[in-house]
Amino acid sequence: MSQITVRLPDELVASLDKAAAQLRRTRAEVVRQAVEYYLDDFKDVARATEVQRDPADVTLDWETVKPDLLSHH
Repeated sequence: MSQITVRLPDELVASLDKAAAQLRRTRAEVVRQAVEYYLDDFKDVARATEVQRDPADVTLDWETVKPDLLSHH
């Protein structure tokens, strides 16, 4: 396992400490989990962006399809 050093604004550290206390976790555990969540989301966003840039993929305009989709409810 590697160790890194990060500089954070005091306000962010205070929020981190508050969250860690409420979760009964260490700062390191909260930061590790936050980074894991961020990277999972990053992968999803990167994939979605890749799909949107595919010229072979049809893109539907929401305003065009909305009436038809909402009329089935």
